[in-house]
Amino acid sequence: MTVSSLAAPAQAEARPDRPGATELRLAAFAAHRRARFPLGPLTLFTGPSGSGKTGALRAYEALARLGGGAALGEVFPDPVACVPERARPDAQRRRGFRIGCTVDGPEGPVRLEVAVQAEPELRIVGERLTAGGVTLLETALRDPGRRAVQAAWHTAGSSPVTRGPLPDDRLGTALLPLRVAGRTDGERRVLAAAEQMVVALRSVYACDPSPRRMRAATPLGAGRLLRGCDNLAEVLWRTRSECGHRYAHLVTAVRAGCAGPVTDVLAEPLGDGTVRALLDRGDGVRTHLGLLGDGELRYLALALVLLTGPGVLEVDPAGEVPAALQTLTVLADGLDRGLDVRQAGELVRLAARMCERGHIRLVGAVGDAVPVCEEPGVTVVDLTP
Repeated sequence: MTVSSLAAPAQAEARPDRPGATELRLAAFAAHRRARFPLGPLTLFTGPSGSGKTGALRAYEALARLGGGAALGEVFPDPVACVPERARPDAQRRRGFRIGCTVDGPEGPVRLEVAVQAEPELRIVGERLTAGGVTLLETALRDPGRRAVQAAWHTAGSSPVTRGPLPDDRLGTALLPLRVAGRTDGERRVLAAAEQMVVALRSVYACDPSPRRMRAATPLGAGRLLRGCDNLAEVLWRTRSECGHRYAHLVTAVRAGCAGPVTDVLAEPLGDGTVRALLDRGDGVRTHLGLLGDGELRYLALALVLLTGPGVLEVDPAGEVPAALQTLTVLADGLDRGLDVRQAGELVRLAARMCERGHIRLVGAVGDAVPVCEEPGVTVVDLTP
């Protein structure tokens, strides 16, 4: 594995106002062992088929869902597939996997490590949250017969730690605000670090546009873009009236990535309560999106994702934290799937501009990073053996 970053040399800066993941660690997960991947505002994983690009993004998404409070069984419906192939069971026939990340923000770098048992039954068997060399939360499975782990969190009061049980099917870090009172400086430090971790993980939108689903007219509804971008026409109908400035940028992006002239991107309601999307060619001709190629549809959908925000995307950000202090992270597996070299380059350049502003981050997987790795600001993680 090789890692390169074409961003400008980093200068000594103050701590970032917006929490963001700076490293993904896969100590033992699927094809990865003892792997550490740096994450920048715009990160692209590349490598041949089977090198682990999808696995890395799957681990990131799993951490995000756990940070949002999802149950372990929902996040890992097939946990055995996450266990490294050559991992041998211990004397109790247990096998599992370990994942973690680092999030930088106002509290400085905060590290999270999670150990999951996949067999014989799915459960979290260990978790550690640390910052500044101090262990703020640590959990361990003491009694396999109980559906709980023993937790100890930093107090720095009359007692250095507080102990108590936590469920073994939820991320303890996400539960700390419900268990820690915040009476001491130590407890307040625990809460601040946990909040920083959870805010960064919760604001994640995993996106994989499906051209087949995007071709049909869609019913008018909440106007939040689904993971597969099935309701693209509905979201175009909503966003056109909400933010003309960003919509103009979308039209410019579509013009650069779609074949033929494009003067506008439209959405029109039909008589049956649905809405369909069209490209205005500027000469009285309007092309229904259903007639576009797969690459053009994926390009349009991904450009829309990059130019919108949590209020438009199907994501659940931390409502208790002001939007100005959050950064949306887009996970895009197969970012260049179906795109030609020109479209991939235009999309990455758009992503670089949007990520530079700080309100969005992108972690994507591409089959061939050659046409995009020379873009300034891109961190390329090459998984080629």
